[in-house]
Amino acid sequence: MLNICVFRFVKGEEWDSALKYGLIADVYERIGATTKRLEMTDYLVDLFRRTPRGLIDKVVYLTQGRIYPDFAGIEIGVADRLAIRAMALATGQPTERIEEDYKKTGDLGKTVEGLLDKKTQVALFRRPLTVEDVYESLERMAKTTGAGSIDQKLRLLSGLLADATPREAKYLVRTVTGNLRLGIGDMSVLDALAIAYTGDKANRPIIERAYDMSSDLGAVAKTVAEGGLDGIRTFKVTVGKPVQPMRAQRLPTAQEILEKVGGTGAAEYKLDGERLQVHKRNDQVSLFSRRLENVLGQYPDAAELCRTHINAEEAIVECECVAVNPSTGELMAFQELMHRRRKHGIEEAMKAYPVSLFMFDLLYANGEDYTLKPYAERRKALERLIVQDDQVKIVPSLVTGELGKLEAFFEKAIEDGCEGLLIKGLNAPYEAGGRGFSWIKCKREYQSELTDTLDLAIVGAFYGRGRRAGRYGAFLLAAYDEEADIFRTVCKCGTGFTDEDLESFPKILEPHLIPHRHSRVDSKLEADVWFLPQVVIETIAAEITLSPIHTCGVNAVREGSGLALRFPKYTGRPRQDKGPEDATTVKEIIQMYQKQLKRIQT
Repeated sequence: MLNICVFRFVKGEEWDSALKYGLIADVYERIGATTKRLEMTDYLVDLFRRTPRGLIDKVVYLTQGRIYPDFAGIEIGVADRLAIRAMALATGQPTERIEEDYKKTGDLGKTVEGLLDKKTQVALFRRPLTVEDVYESLERMAKTTGAGSIDQKLRLLSGLLADATPREAKYLVRTVTGNLRLGIGDMSVLDALAIAYTGDKANRPIIERAYDMSSDLGAVAKTVAEGGLDGIRTFKVTVGKPVQPMRAQRLPTAQEILEKVGGTGAAEYKLDGERLQVHKRNDQVSLFSRRLENVLGQYPDAAELCRTHINAEEAIVECECVAVNPSTGELMAFQELMHRRRKHGIEEAMKAYPVSLFMFDLLYANGEDYTLKPYAERRKALERLIVQDDQVKIVPSLVTGELGKLEAFFEKAIEDGCEGLLIKGLNAPYEAGGRGFSWIKCKREYQSELTDTLDLAIVGAFYGRGRRAGRYGAFLLAAYDEEADIFRTVCKCGTGFTDEDLESFPKILEPHLIPHRHSRVDSKLEADVWFLPQVVIETIAAEITLSPIHTCGVNAVREGSGLALRFPKYTGRPRQDKGPEDATTVKEIIQMYQKQLKRIQT
């Protein structure tokens, strides 16, 4: 029998000087109830202004549903079953009763809230929870490992729940199980920080630059709270903290691309692998995915290659990690590389799917920030830094302003197993977190008049009929609107999914299930269920058409009409390497429609 003491004592005057966790829970409740992004931002501004400046980093992390930035790779690590045991200890209810309620609500947070609402006894020694209490306990849970760790996490969580109000308990349980579900975008937090600590939303780009350099929203919040804009301007690129990746735009023809980059550009192979950001300090190497997850555990062989082939004490380099056929040496498709994304059996996966690294950009080296330097200078420095061989190469590149040479290089890239080309402006800096025309994709499928591939976020689902009865039959997909920081629907997609897909997608989407359309989703359609825009999939379509029911590009072509995909189809390719903000943008779809229209007219 596990004996758990849930009574803790502090001096009453200390309660008043600390930030109550109940205040945060109240704000979460208001955020969850609104579908308006401006209201959400207003709630955050009020919360930040009422937060002691020394605690603002912790409040921001908690609002993101974590205790450290993602790249730290530290999770609280409480599974549903363990949470249910803690709820039973805190409420006095049997686990069977809790599991029964959970089946009805589908939300452990709502379940514990309901149980505590019905609890009639008064806890005489209950004390108000503070942010410090909650954060310290969650941090101890995350760092507890080895023998006895389960019992320790159980003690900590049940102790918190015993002191919590029903509303506080709801958000505590959602946080520890990784299902906070607020869906607050980073841009909303940055807006709120700018307003709360500088008095002007127009200062957000300065704060955003610091975030792009560090990917640590808590650290940025604490710096602007304590040091204002002067403090924020001291942020620098640092080994160990991933830089927000630069993204590319797309155009359909080589001629248009050359014109956009000023007549002459550097064309690089666009390989079908996983983009990695390598951080090296002496022999210590970290590898971060496009989503800024630390994926060192999946690619220990890649890390070893970086140790031996990056000739610098400190460096941040970007590369494409590509699976290689061990028998022929040929490059393999992205789907094959995803066999490396596993927790167990890495040694076997390394043998079956060895990798090569293709270095393509330099962000930092030996104390020098290269993000502000032009591409041409970054490329030369990269060439000096990398020791090349069969496993590690600098991605092939051609500097040209001649259309014929660019098209020939494109065909050569296709022959070599690439997706196409990435054309870069020679004088452009590295736009961390940006998506501009300094980088432009030219992929094979863009040359087709009938189909384009698009990476779209799943924001909702519709129940199936017939063979799909009892499962999701179709998904509501959306493109990302960069300017508004929201997702606008572009199609309802139900084809291309295998039976295995239809079995697996509910499990993949379950952590992102929410009770109503989120404020970052713009939709005229009413889905049967709604999701936070987190999961991205690749689709193809016959063409782009005007639509009265979809909101992508609404009013951009015709008043009252948006744009939609005609005959959309899932390609069988989930984009695990892409976050929601990496999805195809509304602006790109508008441009694709305009190019399509031009082809039809000519």
